[in-house]
Amino acid sequence: MFGLDPSFVSSLIQVILIDLVLAGDNAVVIGLAAAGLASDVRRKAILIGIIAATLLRIFFALITTQLLALGGGLLIAGGVLLLYVCWKMYRELTVSQGEEHEAQEALEDHDTNADGAVAGKAPRKTLRQAVIQIIIADVSMSLDNVLAVAGAAAHHFEALIIGLALSVVMMGVAATFIAGLLHKHRWIAWVGLIIILFVAIRMALEGLGAFVAIPEIPLLYTPHAVGEAAAAAH
Repeated sequence: MFGLDPSFVSSLIQVILIDLVLAGDNAVVIGLAAAGLASDVRRKAILIGIIAATLLRIFFALITTQLLALGGGLLIAGGVLLLYVCWKMYRELTVSQGEEHEAQEALEDHDTNADGAVAGKAPRKTLRQAVIQIIIADVSMSLDNVLAVAGAAAHHFEALIIGLALSVVMMGVAATFIAGLLHKHRWIAWVGLIIILFVAIRMALEGLGAFVAIPEIPLLYTPHAVGEAAAAAH
């Protein structure tokens, strides 16, 4: 049940920060893809992207948590994928301010730098090109979000449910606002990156622990029933 168990509270805080950072990150990617569109179709592309990301999060939430429960190799694969997510996030956080500004203008549909055009420096593209780019990014980033939340929840089912529901709500309702928040306060994104890195390493270690004996690593890994079962077999 819900309580003030320190482990649960820690997992919940990690889950909320991951949701916040990845929803904003997803929105920026959508904004970058839509920035090269004419103003009359830009909002349509962004709306398609946000709806697709919301539905994909629901879909991946239904299957990913069940797959991760199988443990072993799937946990290792999930951890490796999240390490790749960390690398992508690092590259995005060090991207030129100009590109990020173009994405933010497209999301807000507002000429914030008063240069006479909304996302005027972005390369031109068609609605079809933008939507394909957005959907491909949404698939990857929605899976990333669900994996990271599942890993951060660390066997706390309530934190997992709250995190998955929050990821859907944030993406569907507040993605543009969150993207603006992260644009102004970049330290939040850096904190999120560190948390996802921690979750990735912990998830990979848990999976690896099903195959080889790993000593206890404070905060990251505690030998569990899989290791005990392997020992009992000898």
